[in-house]
Amino acid sequence: MYAIVEINGQQFKAEAGKKLFVHHMQNAEAGATVEFEKVLLVDKDGNITVGAPTVEGAKVVCEVVSGLVKGDKVLVFHKKRRKGYRKLNGHRQQFTELTIKEVVA
Repeated sequence: MYAIVEINGQQFKAEAGKKLFVHHMQNAEAGATVEFEKVLLVDKDGNITVGAPTVEGAKVVCEVVSGLVKGDKVLVFHKKRRKGYRKLNGHRQQFTELTIKEVVA
């Protein structure tokens, strides 16, 4: 059984026991339980239910493993040839790590 759920504007495939890295959630503390009710699709043993826009009564229950995880560093380099213009910018995205406990449909 799996579900497609929307978390912070992104869609994820949610299955019990799976780990997700979602965009940083401000008030998520480690060990807390979080429920997401924007379930867009549910597959229950081949029986697919598509929401319009969401599936009624369906939710995904998750546990916060870590409130703040930093992603890999991405370097952004700008250069204009023969002009002496060079600019280097680094970025590390912040994530929240979730473990999916169950999908209720």
